[in-house]
Amino acid sequence: MSVQERKARERAQRHQLIVAAARELAESQGWDAVTTRRLAERIEYSQPVLYSHFRGKREIVGAVALEGFTELTAAMRHAVADGPAGRAAVAALAGAYVDFAERNPALYDAMFLLETGLPFADDTTPAPLREAFGTLLDTLGDIAGDAAPALFVEVFWSALHGLVALTRSGRLPRGDASRRLDLLVDRFSGR
Repeated sequence: MSVQERKARERAQRHQLIVAAARELAESQGWDAVTTRRLAERIEYSQPVLYSHFRGKREIVGAVALEGFTELTAAMRHAVADGPAGRAAVAALAGAYVDFAERNPALYDAMFLLETGLPFADDTTPAPLREAFGTLLDTLGDIAGDAAPALFVEVFWSALHGLVALTRSGRLPRGDASRRLDLLVDRFSGR
């Protein structure tokens, strides 16, 4: 292995270490606790080393969000791997999405609530975001009826996100969460 290859590998490992530390700190103490000083202490590198990988917290949050979209896509794909159709497909995707959001609150915040600089629905949208949307589109596009499939998926995703965000914030009582999700699934599956 050349010196250049070793340095590139070490840089990639440091990058991943920073992202993992940020995610761990955010999940345990919240995103306000994620500072370059704390990250530097946690990974035992200087702040300038962090800044050689990321220009600031926003880029770190963006890197965490990209990991999240990769994981969310995997969860949704797994949920529909057995080929459910119609209402069962909608229910499987919705359940995987809500479960992911509940298990990973800080990660979900990075993906959807915090400033990341990541463009959505754009030519420059990163692959993990496009793949998450594509997973929804592949599964739900056939049940869009006379609506444009991408628009149908955007509205479905928006409704899911709204249920997650309003339930997490306590604005909707948790006791009725499953009934709300069932109603959403019924409406989007044509029932």
